[in-house]
Amino acid sequence: MTLTRRSPGATLLTLSLLLLATFSLSTIVTAKDKRRAAKPAAKTASKSRADHKREARSASNKRGGKLSRAEKRQLAKESRRGGRRGHLSAKASRADRHRSAREEAALIRSLERRRGRPLSKRERLAESRRLAAIRRREIEEARRRAEAARLAAIARQRAIDEGLRNEAMANIANDSTVGEDMEVRKAAIEALGHHAGTVVVLDPKTGRVYTVVNQEWALRRGFKPCSTIKLVTGVAGICEKVIQPVAPVSDGSHRMDLTDALAYSNNTYFQQVGGQVGFDKIIAYAREMGLGERTGINYANESAGRVPLFKSGFAVNRMCSHGDDFEVTPIQLATLVSAMANGGKLMVPHVPRTPQEDVRFKATTRREISVDNAAWQRMLPGMIGAVNYGSGKKAYRPEQTVAGKTGTCISQQNRAWLGLFTSYAPVANPRLAVVVVAQGSDGRKHLPAAVAGSIYRSLSGRFGTPITLQIAETPEGRKGKNALNEEDAEADAADAEEKGETADSAANTATEAGNTNSPVSPTDVPRRTVKSTVMTFPSKKVEPTATPAKSTMPKPQVDDRQRRTNPIQP
Repeated sequence: MTLTRRSPGATLLTLSLLLLATFSLSTIVTAKDKRRAAKPAAKTASKSRADHKREARSASNKRGGKLSRAEKRQLAKESRRGGRRGHLSAKASRADRHRSAREEAALIRSLERRRGRPLSKRERLAESRRLAAIRRREIEEARRRAEAARLAAIARQRAIDEGLRNEAMANIANDSTVGEDMEVRKAAIEALGHHAGTVVVLDPKTGRVYTVVNQEWALRRGFKPCSTIKLVTGVAGICEKVIQPVAPVSDGSHRMDLTDALAYSNNTYFQQVGGQVGFDKIIAYAREMGLGERTGINYANESAGRVPLFKSGFAVNRMCSHGDDFEVTPIQLATLVSAMANGGKLMVPHVPRTPQEDVRFKATTRREISVDNAAWQRMLPGMIGAVNYGSGKKAYRPEQTVAGKTGTCISQQNRAWLGLFTSYAPVANPRLAVVVVAQGSDGRKHLPAAVAGSIYRSLSGRFGTPITLQIAETPEGRKGKNALNEEDAEADAADAEEKGETADSAANTATEAGNTNSPVSPTDVPRRTVKSTVMTFPSKKVEPTATPAKSTMPKPQVDDRQRRTNPIQP
């Protein structure tokens, strides 16, 4: 057998041919994969225009999740309309990324098992992009659903508010005004405006009712007292020696006394006090102060309200700060705060129907509340502080000192917002007790306190007194105490939960809680009303003691014109 020896040129040619054949084979395989991936798009091209539009969205997943221009514009528009979005924490973001990576790896492994071969780097990248596009579409869809739910909730709340306002206006139109003071009624109706609420104004010393606006709600409907029940809890804590004269109570992060707790409506403070006093004694003091029984007003079908029958554990603590399972009428709150103003006399409210009855009117006392007068005096600084710098500062009036207590919570009956404000003024000589209760969105942001402040301002010329007793500080006197106002904090947290906002955004909106779009603006302190006067005085001629030397200068003339005492007065 003879061996032939090949030249080096022939060997190189053979190797080149082998490489060319391998490259051609790989190119053919790649072209087959591309044609196989392009089959769905080719099939859709042969269908009708309507089928093409419908399947283009489903085929977009296979094309890497690309969206049309119209879809991109729609998503951008809805994203801008969505407003502020909640942000995840760093830990939650890392957990979300790890979860997405695990899901993506699992999907790629399942795809490799279906194809029977490992995916190339390019195929992995394409699959990752497709999965990312799917996730983006899911997020956008969730945002659209959340936005639709939010808008539906807003529309539903607006419908409820409008229904409550229409009901209140209809009740006011049907009120019996016989025997009422029309000047006081006009001031109360103007202050309430087109809001879903009721107003009671009476004399705290005699029980003489000046007006009851929306008598259906004020006399025949019971409301949850919310934070106004803290008046009962505070009196019970003082009488039972739970609240010490000087020892503050800690709520976990702050130490406060009774004055700050009332002024800022701190829930934790009164929950601790109520838990130490106990359920039975709290209910006994509530009944002693007129809750759970009719006041005896000369109107038909008065409601007696309701007090809880039994509670135990933390339910007692919460009852003492939120008034759970209580039902009080605005007229009951008016008699309660009147008793605090007159030294413990629970009066019978009465409306004189005729002029003769008005002349013969005499105050009627239901009973003397068995509470020492010192307890009422210890509650007074906190009630004044609530108006001057606390939760009820919208009722602040520089003309006279107002003592009051706010309340804001969600109603037990219709799950709507409920706002209350019970007060009396002037503190040095109480002549008016004003109670305002509002429902729905009108019960938010302490609108009842603003309504009461407007009533006090309108009637200050008739019922005011030049004597003021500034026990608490002015609204500008204390800063940095918003953390103690747990009543507003709970309301802002609930509002943030409704809007889908985070706690940080809720804290930012809490600083704007004092600004409302109400037509009543009692927080605007009027400018100085004392006018500067022009005082006249006669000019006196000065007689010289010695004869001065003669001078050639002309003698000055005496000016008898009036002089102003205020040189900057125009």
